[in-house]
Order: sequence, then structure tokens, then C-alpha cells
Amino acid sequence: MSNSQPNFDPMLDISSADGAGDPSRFLNRDHSWLEFNSRVLEMCADSRTPLLERVRFMAIYSRNLDEFYMKRVGALRHAIETGSSATLDSPLTPAQVLHIVRTRVFELDAKQSKILKDELVPALRESGIALLEWSDLSESERAEAQAWFRRNVFPILTPLAVDPGHRFPFISNMSVSLGLVVRRPGEPETMFARVKVPESPSRMYEFRSGKRFLPVQELIEHHLDELFPGMEILQVLPFRVTRDAEIEAERDSSDDLLESVEQKLKERKFARVVRLEVAAGASPRILRFLMEELDLGAEDIYETNGMTDYGILDAIADIDLPSLKYSRWTPLQPIELSGEGGESIFSQIRKGDILVHHPYQSFDLSVERFIAAAADDPKVLCIKQSLYRTSGDSPFITSLIRAAESGKQVAVLVELRARFDEARNIEWARKLENAGVHVAYGVIGLKTHTKTALVVRQESDGIRCYGHVGTGNYNARTARVYEDIGLLTSDQFITEDLVGLFNYMTGRSRQTRFNKLLIAPVSMKRRFIELIDREIELHSNKQPGRIIAKMNQIEDRGVMDALYRASKAGVQVDLIVRGFCCIRPGVAGLSENIRVRSLIGRFLEHSRIFYFGGGKSEPLDGDFYIGSADWMYRNLQTRVEAATPIEKLEHRRVLWTNLEYALQDVRQSWQLNSDGSYRRVSDDGVPMDDPRRLGLHQRLMNDATASYSRSRGEGTVMITDDLQPAPQAQSESSRRKPKSQRPVG
Repeated sequence: MSNSQPNFDPMLDISSADGAGDPSRFLNRDHSWLEFNSRVLEMCADSRTPLLERVRFMAIYSRNLDEFYMKRVGALRHAIETGSSATLDSPLTPAQVLHIVRTRVFELDAKQSKILKDELVPALRESGIALLEWSDLSESERAEAQAWFRRNVFPILTPLAVDPGHRFPFISNMSVSLGLVVRRPGEPETMFARVKVPESPSRMYEFRSGKRFLPVQELIEHHLDELFPGMEILQVLPFRVTRDAEIEAERDSSDDLLESVEQKLKERKFARVVRLEVAAGASPRILRFLMEELDLGAEDIYETNGMTDYGILDAIADIDLPSLKYSRWTPLQPIELSGEGGESIFSQIRKGDILVHHPYQSFDLSVERFIAAAADDPKVLCIKQSLYRTSGDSPFITSLIRAAESGKQVAVLVELRARFDEARNIEWARKLENAGVHVAYGVIGLKTHTKTALVVRQESDGIRCYGHVGTGNYNARTARVYEDIGLLTSDQFITEDLVGLFNYMTGRSRQTRFNKLLIAPVSMKRRFIELIDREIELHSNKQPGRIIAKMNQIEDRGVMDALYRASKAGVQVDLIVRGFCCIRPGVAGLSENIRVRSLIGRFLEHSRIFYFGGGKSEPLDGDFYIGSADWMYRNLQTRVEAATPIEKLEHRRVLWTNLEYALQDVRQSWQLNSDGSYRRVSDDGVPMDDPRRLGLHQRLMNDATASYSRSRGEGTVMITDDLQPAPQAQSESSRRKPKSQRPVG
């Protein structure tokens, strides 16, 4: 497999990045994000990945890139127009960043179209699946497609001409259109017309014979004469627009915030176009016309040799062929919650903290059950929960409404500004309010990103509180494919902190001291930097300092500079960062002891785990935290976040194993180079029966299955990767305690 290693910062001399204040000590986040997405694209080319999953990754890559343009490129264009230049923290101007972004995106577009054409389409054909063009169809297939088109698509189409009596039509975000030049026969005058490719009933037609697919765009292109009867069609150009989606509500009061977000959503619909994708060899005439009408410059135009809309590939990835997909995984019931005799979840939590690891352990049998049980339990007096993103058919909303209607006090923090979920969250907020739920929209000036819940229950010995602190959203759908961790607890100090946190979010309290939780923006950043500095103080040749942190992305300069100090002092720092990473590892005099690894696989690595050795000889005696915040400025300074310590030995062992497997992975991991490029971690020299070859996700599925089987007194049944030999199962004693604190991986 190829290792893509572009030098994103060719203007920088990273050999000089050896001191605070030198801007070249940090990587550019936009460049780093593109490198993340390039790793997603590499999964499409990885022959070890099941075929239909490779197709799915290609659609994911394109959706990721769409969101990048909606969120980030609009901000760059605005910075260029307002004359912003390089800052002390970044040596690159917005114009330079946008130029490098364009260059890299063109490289990745060429790679994407080549993978599809040269690898995926032939492999699909060999498996009896065809992605067709009109010219590939037999006469009977053309007749079938035409009949379906005339019945299901033709009535929806609305050809729109542009002339003195018809203005240029509105082009909606992410929509695919056909731009045409047409004229009446025998007349010299031409006009522009636009036909939108509809989203429904489908963007891909599957023939009755099955597993043979034709893009609806192809069907429309070959039936344009039916849309413009009696007209000559001179030129046709498929195109797609991307609009800026960066909105922030600025008003302070909750009433105004709701109104402001709704207004911003309306404005987003008509936001400026930041990208125009057109087919290669585009008609200069149509292109000039579109650029003029959409107010675009040459730098906003992206010609592609690939598909205009890769999202249609989801129709192929959805084919029910288990042999071409990852082996089916059903999340298992958490062992601590599998008690017999109808024992309530509250009595199970009272026995001790319960750590749940999704999707290896069931979200609905743990977190969903926690809130549903609270809604139905007559002893529960109050439920409080923060909602950042939730699913369209959220069971949490149903439970919270049921609780309110039964007379319980229910308070919910709904973050209206969760990007791309604003409309859904507004809808949920209104439904909750109509049911009598107390709905708040968070702290003025801050987004509410924490994933926390609190249940207050009247028991025989008085009132007791139960809480959940997690790393992921209360979203039942994403919990099946996002890797996240949560803690269910009745710990008095943690639940007291949760009471204070919800008061902070709903009542605008100014609480600054918490027992155990790290709360942003109150104390989290300060405490993390203190823990990093403590590793420096405790570091010695006899007992080396050790920091391992797993997160989605890292960008906060204060934390990164603290990590640079730790590296200079000799502390070994391992960062497991799925997305963009702005820290430079392996730079002499700056970061020789920092290593950064990224994992991409069947599950989306989403949990945040933080480990500090604390001068202890046994790793499990160090400090472990899980939480909702990445080490980014926005998380630590402009969002409400929470992280909790993990104190039970068996739970620390779970987290250590997770970190250890990630750092040992040779199947689905990449190592960050100091110039911002990544190299695929090689499995050369790793024995074929070594479990490291299975990758993080398969190993954790195997462990979860083995633990669950043992808890039920059953024989161990190992789930193995279809493309790899089964590993030798480790004995429980060999996993019980790490023997040393030497770097893993």
C-alpha cells in the first residue's frame, strides 16, 4: 500500500522549530485535517477491507470533504476578503492556506477517481455488482430504465430556463444539477437552462435483475430531449455547489438564541458558494456563466475526472451481502448490568461504578436503560441531561417526555448550535417544552458539549444521586459505530459535581470548585497542564514520566507547548489522534519524545482517554480520565465540557488495554511525521499469528466476547477477522497487570 507523504508546509524550516513563540512548531489544522481524510481514502484502496466497506469509505471520504468546505473554506475566503494575514501563531496567510488546500484536494480527487475506476468497479464486477453507464446497458435494460424514469423521475423534474423573463434559479447546497445551453432550431440565440437531479425517489436506479446500478443523473442526461422537446441541446455540464455553513448565534438570552439560530438557518440556505464542482472538460461558456451568476473566482472552481456525487455509492454499500462486509457485530450486555431477578439498574450502580465501552458493550442496555428506568421509576424525583446531538428517533426524548408527563422534574440542556443538527435540536427543544420539560440552551457565550446525565432518587436512607459521564453523544444510532466510553456512578463526590455542573448550565451559577470532575472552561485546561508539568517534575531515569492521550484532534497551543516541555524533559508522550493534529512530533530539541498515531477502521474512534503516569511503577496506579473534550481551544475555553477520573482498578485495566492495543496496532494505524505527512504502520516482521495484526477493533471485539462468555460460564468463542488467522488467546493472568511502564507499540 502506498504511503502518501506530502509536505504540507514547504515554506517552513521545521529544523528551527525549537522554542516557544516560533510559529513553525505547530502544524496547520486545515492541512492536517486533509491528511486525516486522505487516510479515510486509503481505506478504499486497502484490499484487506471488505469490498462493500471500501465503497462505503469512499462515500464517507466525500461527505467529510463536503463538511470541510462548508465549515472551513468559507472562513478562509472571509479572511482573505477582509485582508487578514499571518499571525504570530501561524506563518501562513489565509490565501496560502487556501492554495495548499486546493492543491491537496486536487491530488486526492485524482486518487479517488483512480481507485474507483481501476480498483473498486472491477472488483465489484467480479462479485456480480455493476456500476453502469448508459452505454453499458442492453436494449432490455434501457427499456426498463426508461419506463422507471418516465414513471418516477420525469414528473419531478423542473427545467428552468434563464432569459429576460426568467431569473437565474436558486441552486441549493450540495445539489447536483445539469447546466445546458439550448436554442430553438434555426435561431442563433441561445439560452442557459438548469435541471436539478432530484434526491428522491433515488439517486441510483437498481435494475430488477439486482445488483446492477445506474446513476439517475445518467438517466436524466439521456432523456433531456424529453424535457426540452423541439429545442436543440448544444452543451451539457453537470455541476454541484457547496455553500458556507458557518453560523454562530450572537444574541444572549435563551429566547433570542432560539430565534437567532432559526434565522441563521434560513441565512445558511442562501449562504455564499465556496466551491463549484464541475465535470472535467467543462464547457467554458457554461462555466463562465455560472461563475458570474454565483459570484465565483477561478480559485472556487474544482474540475473532476470522477463522479459529481459520490454519495450515490451508499446504495451499493447497502447491498445485503454479508460476505462483502465486516462480520456482523452485536454489542454485548455489560457484565455488571446482567444481574438476574429483576434487579434495578440503580441497585446495580450502587454496588460500584460501571464502565461501559461502546459499541463493544450495548448502549441501549446501559445508557438508554439508565434514562428509561429513571423515567419509569416512581422513586425518581428529577432527571437532568445535556443533549448535544441525538438521533432522529431518539429514545431519550421519549423517556424524558414520559418522565415529565408523570410529574417528575426534568431539566434538559439542548445545544441549539450543534452544527448541522440545529434544526433537529430546535424541534426536540419545542417538543420537550410542550411536555413540561424545563429546557435551557446553555451558558451565555459557550456551547454545551458535555455528555452528562443526573438522576435524583428518593431511597429509604434519603435522597441519592446517580450520574452518567460519557465521551460520546446521546445518540442511539451513532453509538453502534462510534467508539465511546461512559461511566455510570453513584459516587457522592462525582454526583455532587454533576449537581453543580447542571446548576452552572441552567442557573448561570459561578461555581469554580469541583470535587473530582474536570470542568471546562472552569478548570479543565489548567488541570491538564498541571498534570503534564507534574510528569516533568517526577521524571527520572529510574522512573520515566509517561503521558498517553487519546482524542479526536489536538490544537490548543497551551497544551501543546506543555507537551513540548515534557518531551524536552525526557517524558515519553504518545498521542492517539484520529483527526487533525497540530503538534509536530520527532523534531530535534523540541519533540523527540512525542509520537502521534491515528487509527481508522470499522468503528469511528471517538473516545477521549487521558493517562498520566504520576511517578508510579505500575501503570494502573497512574491517573486516568475520560471526558467529552479534545485538547482544542474551543473545547477547553469556549465550551462546557466534563472529564471524570476513573478509579476502579478493573476499569483502569480496560482503559490501559485500549491504549495499549491502539499503540500496538499494525492493521489500521498511521504514524505522524514531523512535516505533517503520515506513514502507514507496517506489519513487516510481525508474525502471522500475532494478535497485533488483527487491529484494535477486532482485538477489542474478541476480548468483549471472551469476557461475556466467561461471565455466563460458557466456553470462549473468539470472533476472528475473515482476512486474518485467529490469534492465540491471551490468558487472563497475562493481561492482569502490566509489568512495566516502558513505551508500548
